[in-house]
This record gives sequence, C-alpha cells and structure tokens, in this order.
Amino acid sequence: MNILMIEDNHSVCEMMAMFFKKNQWQYEFAYDGVAGEKKFADQPDKWDIILLDLNLPKKDGMQVAADIRRISPTVPLIMLTARDTESDQVLGLEIGADDYVTKPFSPITLVARIKALHRRSQLGQLKQQQQQADSGFDVQTDHFKMNTKTREVYLYDQPVSDLTPKEFDLLKTLASKPRQVFTRSQLLQLVWDYEYYGDERTVDAHIKKLRQKLEDIGPQVIKTVWGVGYKFDDEGE
Repeated sequence: MNILMIEDNHSVCEMMAMFFKKNQWQYEFAYDGVAGEKKFADQPDKWDIILLDLNLPKKDGMQVAADIRRISPTVPLIMLTARDTESDQVLGLEIGADDYVTKPFSPITLVARIKALHRRSQLGQLKQQQQQADSGFDVQTDHFKMNTKTREVYLYDQPVSDLTPKEFDLLKTLASKPRQVFTRSQLLQLVWDYEYYGDERTVDAHIKKLRQKLEDIGPQVIKTVWGVGYKFDDEGE
C-alpha cells in the first residue's frame, strides 16, 4: 500500500511512520495543504490511501479534500482532525471523505481503519471490474448501467435515450460515485471543465432536464442534498 499523509504535526507523522514501516507500507508526508495537494496532483494514480488533516497551514484541509475529489472521485480518503463537532464531520463526509478520525487518536485504531478502507476499496474495484467484464458496461450501480464508449445508458433495465452530451457527462459523473454529494461548483469543474466559471444555475438547469428524462422511466435517482448539491442514489429503489 502507498500512503500519502498530509499532516503539519511532525510528531504525529514520526509516530505513524513507525506503524507504516511495521506494516511494510510505502508512505510520504506533506506538512501543509499546498504541498500535499501538489504531491497528489503530480501522481494521482500512485496513492492507495490519503490521510488528510483538516487544520493545515497555507491551505485548509476542507479545500484540499475538495480539490483531491475533483482530480479523483474514488481515491480512499480519511480525514484527521481535532474538530469533533457533528457539523464538521458531516461537511467532511459530504465533501467526499470515506472515513473520519478525531484527534487524539490511537495509531492502532487508525491502522485498522486504513486496512478496512483499503479492503473495501479493493473489493469495490474487483466487483466493478467483474461487472465490466461480464457486461461491457463500465459504470454500474444497483439499477443503472452505462457504456461510455457506445454511450448506451439503462435505468431499471430500460434504455435512457436522447441525452445531450452534457447530460450524459453529468449523469456519468454522479453515477460513477454513488451516494457521494457533489457541490454545484464541483460539477461545473468536472463536467464543464476546471476553467469554466459560469453561473452555478447552469448545473440546476441541466439537472432539471436530466431528471425529466429519467422520471419517465422510474423512481428518481438524482437526489438533492439541500444546501450542498446533488448525488446519485438508486440503492433500495
């Protein structure tokens, strides 16, 4: 496993280095938000787990997390912070953290969380690869499947047709990370591209049209998370 730990407390890093070595994991440290984000952005496919402190110099951990998620919606991310209020935890999870550990923490507990998250991530990748091999669809959830090469889309086993290119890309972005909440700003950058600085109501207008096409087929799978943004969720439908 290859771990990137973005943490400004050198003592915490030194302590965790001993446990990383014991487990024979590769690791690197970054001691501020700007350096950590650059390390990840330079080699996003290198890292198996990101450990991210929220209280960082130069760039706040919440913003670093959001930027990491724009680069990779799927890299496993554990947030580390002394902030223990429920609102901070919820915000961290909504931005895209997979787990949340408050300080002070036990290194043994953190190692166990890392192993569990890595195991879940690997199982998810294997399941997705198997689904792709079996069906040719490279985005699949409980009731949804999409072939991004042929641009075929099925919801509840019924074809979804007449999607515009932007509607297709928007649906792909949401469905590729089921139940993850995306802000309007994130969707603008992911779907319209990073340099696009349009009105965020553009996202709302496209979501509305996309929902209208999906509602003709079955229960709505694009859910609004009030005050935050949108998510794709067809679990239990």
